[in-house]
Amino acid sequence: MDDFEISTEHLVLKPLGKKYLKSTILYAMDYENTKYMCHLPDETVEEVEDFLADVENEWKKEQPEFLEFAIIYNDIHIGAVSVYFENDSGELGWIINKNYWRRGFAYEAARALINYIKTEIKISHFLAHCDTENIASYKIMEKLGMNKTGEWGGRRNKSASEDSLEYQYEMYL
Repeated sequence: MDDFEISTEHLVLKPLGKKYLKSTILYAMDYENTKYMCHLPDETVEEVEDFLADVENEWKKEQPEFLEFAIIYNDIHIGAVSVYFENDSGELGWIINKNYWRRGFAYEAARALINYIKTEIKISHFLAHCDTENIASYKIMEKLGMNKTGEWGGRRNKSASEDSLEYQYEMYL
């Protein structure tokens, strides 16, 4: 597990785990970084530790339900990209430390993950969801070649006091 990686022009994707605790805390417990996310921000270090332990355990499974990668830029952990498997689909997600926003890193990491999953796991249907106010996220989905296939209410971001709207994007390769 520790030696597995996917390399791109600027990034390296490695299995996320407990060794990235301090750098994960920087984005996972930050409101600005997570305001459009359903399961974040984490409120305690223990929540982050528990999540990272779950991620490590998933990497050890013969058939994981999801894969969560640390995004490494210049030997610095700057975020994560993931794929959750359901039926014959992969649901994508990403988060980048706000200090590294607007540099194309989420797109580059997601593109590399899509290519890996399509080639190695033979999944060709991908989905992604985001808050309708998260312009940066749905622009990444569109740049990846995904098409908007749904919009509905009932999304509750963890730090929000009321529901918001959600977009669903999909693509078949």
